[in-house]
Amino acid sequence: MSELINNSQQRKELLKHMILELHEGQAPEQVRKRLTELLKSIPYDEVVEVEQELISEGLPVEEVLRLCDIHTEVLDGHIDQSGAKEVPPGHPVDTFKKENRELEKVADELKTLFAKLGQVKPDELKKWLIDVHGRFNSLMDVDKHYLRKEYLLFPFLEQHGIDGPPKVMWGKHDETRVLLKNAIEAVSVHEGVTIEEISMVVGVVLKPAIQAVLDMIMKEEEILLPMSMDTLSDEEWYQVLQQTPEYGFCLYDPQDKWRPEGMATSDVQYGFDGTIRLPTGSFSVDELASLFVTLPIDLTFVDKNDKVKFYSHGPNRIFSRNRAILGRDVRMCHPPGSVHIVDKIIDDFKSGRESSAAFWINFQGRFIYIEYFAMRGEQGEYLGTVEFTQDLTKLRKLEGEQRLLNYSSTK
Repeated sequence: MSELINNSQQRKELLKHMILELHEGQAPEQVRKRLTELLKSIPYDEVVEVEQELISEGLPVEEVLRLCDIHTEVLDGHIDQSGAKEVPPGHPVDTFKKENRELEKVADELKTLFAKLGQVKPDELKKWLIDVHGRFNSLMDVDKHYLRKEYLLFPFLEQHGIDGPPKVMWGKHDETRVLLKNAIEAVSVHEGVTIEEISMVVGVVLKPAIQAVLDMIMKEEEILLPMSMDTLSDEEWYQVLQQTPEYGFCLYDPQDKWRPEGMATSDVQYGFDGTIRLPTGSFSVDELASLFVTLPIDLTFVDKNDKVKFYSHGPNRIFSRNRAILGRDVRMCHPPGSVHIVDKIIDDFKSGRESSAAFWINFQGRFIYIEYFAMRGEQGEYLGTVEFTQDLTKLRKLEGEQRLLNYSSTK
């Protein structure tokens, strides 16, 4: 009979009818059986459309959320992704998927630990709990994955008129967060518990938390992400990518760089609040200024045209600087007797022959370390030189170890 359900409207009506039957109390197994008899597959975009229609027709989001696990379980293995777009390396969707692979690895490690619980001796239980606790801490990293969906991806979907499914998925995120938090709390007690008590906790608390993470991976990869690839433009995806470091990555550090073809873009973006967004994080202007004042080093930056563009101004600066040097040729900032060394360093850095040069001197009773570094862009092009200066007088006197907190030792 499945050959009769061969058009989009029929499939969607069948799926909608199935969800409404679940809403009215029909047994999930009966619904599953009828679906598998009548429907071999349903395209991912039609699942989204049905959820959207149900919410628009008055079925509360909370009710769709309640039924989500049931109807997703029924659909598992019947969602057709044959029309999904290819995802390029470094694309936000590529990162979501690779994070999912890392989450699955942690879930598998936990399942292995659960399987070994019956062989754990009482004096080994504490170590087992610590191992499980550590892996659940790793799973909790999924919060960053969810935050990027909630605050970067979902707003764009809503702009395209897709607001129902993101609301449902956000609700499932919150449920998963609670389950993971409960799991972490359940394995935080290492004393006075028995293996029998922990076995019960595994079934009632720990396994449901892992399953929630895995179920969300299925929902993402079979429905949400293919649909999002169809919906967002490359320009919108690039905006998602640029803001991603503000929320962080989940168990995975992307190495590939993606950039829409033909788009003039920059790795530095500025938020509406003045935030400076870099590939590995962000600062407000005040935070960035304070960073350079706080660091126990002096920095001076000379651009590719040999002009002084920036210097840090901490309270204990080694060599004095003032804003009169900004915009000056770096050669004019050195005594005539050392200009030839400056020329040599800049020439070697620009040519690519060298990338760093170090000096150390005794200055006013202090041991000073100075190093110059060539700054280069993604293609290896010369961007300028940074001078790094540090007073090593106290550091050279350190011996042994200090593992306990002692504020006076740093003064």
